[in-house]
Amino acid sequence: MKVKEYREMDAEARKKEIAEMLREQFNLRMQKATGQLSNTSNIAKVRRNIARLRTVMNEKPE
Repeated sequence: MKVKEYREMDAEARKKEIAEMLREQFNLRMQKATGQLSNTSNIAKVRRNIARLRTVMNEKPE
């Protein structure tokens, strides 16, 4: 998602989104550890999205 889309979300939607992304990051780490992950660039994409969302959450506390 883009930063603009994160800013348009309300606080509850942001919390839900970050929980989903953290779960996805965990799943990707487990796939990597077991050798099942074929596209390792997804880990970096999810990590960056988490950082974007946390930045928006800190900019605009609700």
